[in-house]
Amino acid sequence: MPLSRVSKLYAVQDAKIFPLLADPAGGTPSYGQGIDVPGIKSMEISGDVEVKELRGDNGLMDSDSAISNITVSYPHAKLSLDVLAALLESEVTDSGTTPAQKATWEMLQGAKPLPYKIVGKTPTGGADTPTGDVHFTLYKCVMSSFPGLGLAEEDYRTVENEARAVPLISTGQWIGITLNETAADIETAATP
Repeated sequence: MPLSRVSKLYAVQDAKIFPLLADPAGGTPSYGQGIDVPGIKSMEISGDVEVKELRGDNGLMDSDSAISNITVSYPHAKLSLDVLAALLESEVTDSGTTPAQKATWEMLQGAKPLPYKIVGKTPTGGADTPTGDVHFTLYKCVMSSFPGLGLAEEDYRTVENEARAVPLISTGQWIGITLNETAADIETAATP
């Protein structure tokens, strides 16, 4: 019997982003190695539908609609300089020796957002199948607002990220959902 195509969605356990290295028309996309989004708190996907109506003879004659926008927001509990470097043209450098080591992220004037894929998953049992999970994939994302960074008075600061998802030029893939009978880790290897 095939796996049920219906499932609950409970919690988010892991998310990774993959820098999009190439997206050639008629070819195959390639991605860099997966980068953990530390302390993922949620992964919220939403979209807009544009509706056009044909009116005439004092009435509605036809209607058509198109998906005009898909967005994803994914706040996470910990700052990752590697995630920032994958989201924006920027650089992370390591320097010093213990006990004076430093990791520094710097973005220069003229920096632009970079395209990437994001994959998020539920914990085992976060699907109807007790041993399974659910994976959400957005194949090509570009930041739609600057990441929420900074500090908070007497509280933890959550990093806020938002992006717009667009279809891949190479394959047309936009968003995917996979229900796994047996839970699976998010693959982190780069793809050629």
